[in-house]
Amino acid sequence: MYYPSNSKPVRKLYRFPGGLHLPDNKAQSTRTLPIQAALPAKLILPVQQHIGTPAQPLVTVGDRVLKGELIATAQGRISAALHAPSSGRVTAIDELPVAHPSGLPALCIVIETDGKDEWGALPPPIADYAQCEPRLLLERIRSAGIVGLGGASFPTSVKLAPESGRRINTLVINGAECEPYITCDDMLMRVRAEDVLTGASIMQRLIGATTTQIGIEDNKPEAISAMNQALVRLQLEQIEVVTIPTRYPSGGERQLIRVLTGIEVPSGELPASVGVICNNVGTAAAVADAVLRGQPLISRLVTITGEGVGNPSNLEALIGTPCNELIAQAGGYSGCGDRLIMGGPMMGFTLHSDTVPISKASNCLLAASPSEAPDPGAASACIRCGKCAEVCPVSLLPQQMYWYARAKDLEKTQEYNLFDCIECGCCSHVCPAHIPLVQYFRFAKNESWDQERERRSAELARQRHEAKQARLARQEAEKLARLQQKRAALAKKPAAAQAPADVADPKKAAIEAALKRAAEKKARLAEQGIAPKNTTDLTPVQQQQVDQAEIRRKKLNRSSAEQEG
Repeated sequence: MYYPSNSKPVRKLYRFPGGLHLPDNKAQSTRTLPIQAALPAKLILPVQQHIGTPAQPLVTVGDRVLKGELIATAQGRISAALHAPSSGRVTAIDELPVAHPSGLPALCIVIETDGKDEWGALPPPIADYAQCEPRLLLERIRSAGIVGLGGASFPTSVKLAPESGRRINTLVINGAECEPYITCDDMLMRVRAEDVLTGASIMQRLIGATTTQIGIEDNKPEAISAMNQALVRLQLEQIEVVTIPTRYPSGGERQLIRVLTGIEVPSGELPASVGVICNNVGTAAAVADAVLRGQPLISRLVTITGEGVGNPSNLEALIGTPCNELIAQAGGYSGCGDRLIMGGPMMGFTLHSDTVPISKASNCLLAASPSEAPDPGAASACIRCGKCAEVCPVSLLPQQMYWYARAKDLEKTQEYNLFDCIECGCCSHVCPAHIPLVQYFRFAKNESWDQERERRSAELARQRHEAKQARLARQEAEKLARLQQKRAALAKKPAAAQAPADVADPKKAAIEAALKRAAEKKARLAEQGIAPKNTTDLTPVQQQQVDQAEIRRKKLNRSSAEQEG
């Protein structure tokens, strides 16, 4: 059993409401140290492995990529880049099955590995991170594609850049790993304690926190010892390893903050609103890799466990490795399992196929036997026992939320703080009626999100229509104003510019004077018996043309007279 050091006073711990004491079942996968998983023949990489906008592919089918090369770039602020986990050739960019409760496909980049595992060019290491500008550190973390590895997959660079003017006092590093069977964080702290602490130190500098607390449940004595020893070696005075009681779900972000600091994050607010930021130990190690070695996030520790596998263990697996290949490297199926769960038994979900790839959020593959994940049977009527409310770590009323979710009264479920539910599964676990409460709450959340998206879409359409109508009205008003301005300008012209119609125009008068002179000249010549020069001495051909023109003129005159008659 681990006993905390006497060099520091014992920190006062607090308690969150509800929670459960569950059999941890962690010993199965901690008998051996983590090993590097074999290089798969094919890597399947979903472009969305994070909360936010999917990454935009930068490669095309047929391209050769190197390990660590950027293959999909982040789109917008809340997004994360994607890198090639190994060298090879891109063979497809298509919709493929992924690890998701819906079972729906998603856009993936498929790389056929070449076996060379050849690294591409990496950014230079930042060894002296204490002297580096925070802006450069933050950009390094963003470009490395790091997201929260505790399950939420929120882009880490966004989390480490709180709103301007918001003071962050405490950085909490989550090493609780409270869910049964999962041990990847435990083993990470045992074998990479210095990287976890270094990553925590980098994050502390970025957010300007005065203290960092690393919370670890007391059922992980080896991890606690390794972290304390590394803390002594690195001499990081502002970081403290805190042992907390084992109680599910102490690894929840809000629950861990409550245990360590006594601060309760208000409903609808983020931890940053109370001066706290929380990150996972795996995220801290990934930050150290990006800053100290220039390496992007291309692999992670995954726990392969359950009675359904032959040799439960932890594997350092490349992102995009198919699940069945990791199962094979953990001794293969033992024949006892009947369900393959991504995650733990409380918050995980059943996979529709074992050929789907692991992602940045994949921390565990649980091949559960019927005794480990028993079928609860058909749900019966709620007996209003209130056990669900007793164990809720967020102090919700699951019974009331269930009734309104079942009735699809989404507004009422939100009045009961639906979105404060962390989907820990405590309520479903203790329900004597075997009602799948968490599934109802997930349904209500998804329906609420869909309605909100529709509302925003309708609001956007309304705003666009109103903007168009305003633009047309503005154009019409501008046209009318120009017309009125023109009329006013015409009205202001001097009287001389608007002379009566009987006043001769100078040009027209000149033409009329010229015609008059020509007529007078012709008359004088006729009196003198002199014919025009152009009608005398004509050649026979010219005379013939004149005669023909005269004939045509007579015909036209006759035709015009007949039409008028």
